Amino acid sequence: MRYLLSVLLVGLFSFQKPTPKPNILIIYADDLGYGDVSAYKKGTLPTPNIDKLANGGIRFTNGYATSATCTPSRFALLTGKYPWKTEGTKVLPGDAPLLIDTTSMTLPKMLKKAGYQTGVVGKWHLGLGNGALDWNKSITFSPNDIGFDYSYIMAATNDRVPTVFVENRKVVGLEAADPIYVNYKQNFEGEPTAITNPELMTKLKWHFGHNFSVTNGVPRIGYMKGGKSALWVDEDMADIFFGRAKAFIDNHQPSKTGKPFFLYYALHEPHVPRVPHARFVGKSGMGPRGDAILEADWCVGEIIKKLEKDGLLENTLVIFSSDNGPVLDDGYYDDAAEKLGNHTPAGGLRGGKYSLYEAGTRVPFITYWKGKIKPAVSDAMLCQLDFASSFAQLIGAESYSTDSQNLLNVMLGKSKQGRANLVLEASGRLAFREGNFVMIPPYKGSAVSKEEGIELGNSSEYQLYDLSKDLAQKNNLAKQFPQKIEEMKASMKKIAGNKVKFD
Repeated sequence: MRYLLSVLLVGLFSFQKPTPKPNILIIYADDLGYGDVSAYKKGTLPTPNIDKLANGGIRFTNGYATSATCTPSRFALLTGKYPWKTEGTKVLPGDAPLLIDTTSMTLPKMLKKAGYQTGVVGKWHLGLGNGALDWNKSITFSPNDIGFDYSYIMAATNDRVPTVFVENRKVVGLEAADPIYVNYKQNFEGEPTAITNPELMTKLKWHFGHNFSVTNGVPRIGYMKGGKSALWVDEDMADIFFGRAKAFIDNHQPSKTGKPFFLYYALHEPHVPRVPHARFVGKSGMGPRGDAILEADWCVGEIIKKLEKDGLLENTLVIFSSDNGPVLDDGYYDDAAEKLGNHTPAGGLRGGKYSLYEAGTRVPFITYWKGKIKPAVSDAMLCQLDFASSFAQLIGAESYSTDSQNLLNVMLGKSKQGRANLVLEASGRLAFREGNFVMIPPYKGSAVSKEEGIELGNSSEYQLYDLSKDLAQKNNLAKQFPQKIEEMKASMKKIAGNKVKFD
């Protein structure tokens, strides 16, 4: 009888359905600073919807993007590789070819191989085509070639032409009778620019750099001609992207397809040009940048409401972060600095976008999974680079990246043992964090960026900071602890090899 009971129990458990793989949603803000999320208790701008994720999940105080600019950070997130190891991982022009090798393994490819339905909606800025892109034809090198089943993206970034959306391989709304042309070297004959026709700038005026073609009353980088039917309206961008993200969830319901989904929802806020919807204009009291952050917060709230309404929150891992730190004046006159008030986008950190100091790469980083992650604040160090190995562990796959670390237990709140070290990057320059210390080697160049007014981290001397005591990086300890410098140089060299040069 006992034997029979044992057999029955074994049979019962053997026929139990395996635990379904969770959906994964990455919400990725653009130029959002460490102090721009009110849950971090640094700034004065309220972000109630992002705060709900932070207060209901894990708010990381040592969460990093790999880089202080967007293209390399996005490259690292999707490939699991340090971006500075690959040539060309800089801020790309709008006509750049696809940066990610279509033959290499990527995060969406790994998830797709494991049975996931994969989608990307929003900002891309990782290049399209193969270097000779005709926007009027099917795009042969796109997000769909690196593992995404569905893509609805802006062609590059919102301050660069062409100002159109691309769905899978086609420019949305483009008419054959009005083709679109793009050139980053010279203008098309007879086409107006912000210089020749300043009256066209009805919504924003350029401060530096953004003085080429003007669309929707906003001057951009690069020249564009035609494609009038396909041009976006900046004010509608958040609604359009959310609508496409919502539709992706509707069309890929696990209950209908039997498959989980991965959605990379890449917000465009608060990147310049900041032209939020009328619903948000004037609401922050901080001008367009503050209003754009409120718009981003609304997007977060709406996508979470969608998951909750569809009964998906209990089986969806949600991650919220940003591609790099904050910048106020990034090429347009929009009162971002003048109307800042007491708000602190960098949250007391030094530097900002483009900087090797902490504000360049230390960003809001939140993990949320209703019923699976207990609310907490974690000081563990982790990086967006680590999604590759951590998600591999989550879904029972083999990690393909040696740069990425499996920190799934850290993301789920089961451990506070994060990374031991991390190489950080800003415009090709590298810094190194190990434990509580960060070292910045000597670099030539201006200490402060001319246009943005941000401390870049360049110095003729080594810089060493103990972040456990000096988060603002005011006290350079390099001369006090030369041995620590040597130790960190040796550790950094093991990772970066000839990509970093000392002395």
